[in-house]
Amino acid sequence: MSGVESQALGQVKEERFPVIKADRLIGICVALLQAAGASDDEAQAVAAGCVNANLAGHDSHGVILIPTYIDSIRAGHIVPSAPWKIVQESPTTAVIDGNWGFGFHVSAKAMALTIEKAATANVAACTVYHQSHVGRLAAYPLMAANAGMIGLAAADTGRSPGYVAPFGGREARLGTNPISIAVPSDLDGPFLLDMATSAVAAGKVFLAVARDETIPKGWIIDSEGRHTTDPKDYCRGGALLPLGGTEGYKGSGLAAMIEVLCGLLTGADLEVEPSGRDDNSCFMAAFKVEAFRPLDRFKKEVASFAHYLKSSPPSEGSSGVFYPGEIGYLRQQERTISGIEIENTTWAKLRALASEYGLAGELDFA
Repeated sequence: MSGVESQALGQVKEERFPVIKADRLIGICVALLQAAGASDDEAQAVAAGCVNANLAGHDSHGVILIPTYIDSIRAGHIVPSAPWKIVQESPTTAVIDGNWGFGFHVSAKAMALTIEKAATANVAACTVYHQSHVGRLAAYPLMAANAGMIGLAAADTGRSPGYVAPFGGREARLGTNPISIAVPSDLDGPFLLDMATSAVAAGKVFLAVARDETIPKGWIIDSEGRHTTDPKDYCRGGALLPLGGTEGYKGSGLAAMIEVLCGLLTGADLEVEPSGRDDNSCFMAAFKVEAFRPLDRFKKEVASFAHYLKSSPPSEGSSGVFYPGEIGYLRQQERTISGIEIENTTWAKLRALASEYGLAGELDFA
């Protein structure tokens, strides 16, 4: 756990933020999204996706975003019940137009189609465009891993304004452009990579603003290109930095390649949408393990590899080695039992929406 996360956890306990069980939180979010116009399937997909992000410790992609999604529905940026359209396909590929539907719902259907194709053809890939924010990207490769496949997903911000300055620049030109890979294994938790190509996800900066915290140096620069620890400087024209610090060309280069896969390969227009509409274009792929070797043996050896990594003695100041995805799994186990801590500003917004929709009593916000 980082210093900022430890500090945030301490602040949560000190300020006694509301602690809500996952099932109740999903129910609240489903009701609010349905009241805003989402279908049952869409509301369930978005609510579960956000709460699962909270459970895994990715609070920046959790229920803090529900009021933003509802604002986007009202602005016409998200279109509930939008038609899900296959623009073109082959036995191993597909191009999906989400028609500005919920990214959670659109991308889950796209990955399901990719898995279906890979089950027959061994490998498959798809691109998705014209959809809203997809949430925590790991959700989609995990679908493939649960089907005995290696899953990969990457996302860009399409026509949305940039968040990240390319290495050496001071103005944003890239998205946070995350990439996620999930691998089936015999481990208790998923063997999973889920990372932004920026130094940090933009949502973590917004979370620091909501919690009135400072952030580590190296996350962002201000509008003049100077390093800053004030997250509000990002909202004043600053930019996120690419992953890698002094070697930031690595994160910047990876982000550029993801832009090619998710933006240029989909044919999505890279010109900035002046309205600020979210547009997560995605590239997804699934690789059937049994096309290469027996699945049971592979899963066993992935687990053995993870334990081999963990057997490395800890370096100075370290609590030891965690395999990719382990920390999120451990947080999920803890928060499933203890509940999810929601910052007061987010809870207040959810309460206000419940009151506006006449649901405060039904959702126990009274």
